[in-house]
Amino acid sequence: MTLPAFTDDGGPGPAVVLLHSFLMDGRMFAPQLPALDGFRRITIDERGHGGTPAEGPFDYWDVARDVLAVLDHLGVSRAAVVGTSQGGFVALRLALLAPSRVSCLAVLGTSAAAEDPAVAAGYRAVLDAWVTGGAPPEVLDGVATICFGAFEVGEWKQRWASVAPDQLTWTMTALVDRDAVLDRVPEITCPALVLHGTADLAYPVERAAELAAALPGAAEPVVVEGGAHFLSYTHADEVNPHLARFLKAHA
Repeated sequence: MTLPAFTDDGGPGPAVVLLHSFLMDGRMFAPQLPALDGFRRITIDERGHGGTPAEGPFDYWDVARDVLAVLDHLGVSRAAVVGTSQGGFVALRLALLAPSRVSCLAVLGTSAAAEDPAVAAGYRAVLDAWVTGGAPPEVLDGVATICFGAFEVGEWKQRWASVAPDQLTWTMTALVDRDAVLDRVPEITCPALVLHGTADLAYPVERAAELAAALPGAAEPVVVEGGAHFLSYTHADEVNPHLARFLKAHA
């Protein structure tokens, strides 16, 4: 198989894999890199994002296997895994597929449930509009509000306005058709950290509470007041101390 695009800074400390959100790429974690100085920081562009084109339909179990392939390629036997939103979907599945490879798990703005059917229908309508007519400004504005809240993302809009229709179709389908893993989450016994924003427009804080309750190694979720869905990106100042403290203790 072709490896996904990745970066590896070769740091001296434990490996930390950073998994990005839908419609982002590994650059999403630039705000975390200084706070994680000393770790071996690895970012991976997931299928259909950044430097990793999707070659056909896929699901998040496939993406989790891609992450394992990168770790194998790098000779990393065990890593801490951090995932925001979609990255959290992948991180949970990675921990289920290969528990011995995950030292600890931190997820932000994510969910172990399947997509709500009404929300999924709305996303499919957005996909249809985007694929058939390009990315109307109002569609991009709406998606940006869901993901970033009031955070300024002009460059992001420019980047995604011209995404190839097949890439968008495959990535959106993986998102809205994903399976629920909440009933399997108790199998993940490594230390876990769950963070969520009160202003997350994609998933309510209740998703974080049910996930933290199901993870044997998690305490109560860390709730960031006013935090948006792409929490690590938009609210790095609030997130980074929790993330650094957790990884220093458990990675």
